[in-house]
Amino acid sequence: MATKNKVKRFAPKLHVRKGDKVVVISGDDKGKTGIVLQVFAAKNRAIVEGINMVKKHVKASQTEEGGIRDMESTIHISNLAHVDPKSGEATRVGLRVENGEKVRFSKKSGNVIK
Repeated sequence: MATKNKVKRFAPKLHVRKGDKVVVISGDDKGKTGIVLQVFAAKNRAIVEGINMVKKHVKASQTEEGGIRDMESTIHISNLAHVDPKSGEATRVGLRVENGEKVRFSKKSGNVIK
């Protein structure tokens, strides 16, 4: 018996987290930088501040006005790279143990990414 919807049991490990400063490496917004607002690990997508802006039509409610609003849409994780804290360029991320703790570091400069 085949099921239509396959459920992913475990979310993959991702190189970006909420609060990271990233640069877009491909797509319409290539070269723009922003801060990760939210990560959807199961879908391999993230919302980045000021990136992949779309227009959304919002219906009026008792508290808010209706109209057309600009908002961020999700972007695939593979189109994002970390910003190197030293040079400000795109870099890959590595893991190492310092003082008994796992920390992420920039492959280009070796600086720790917070």
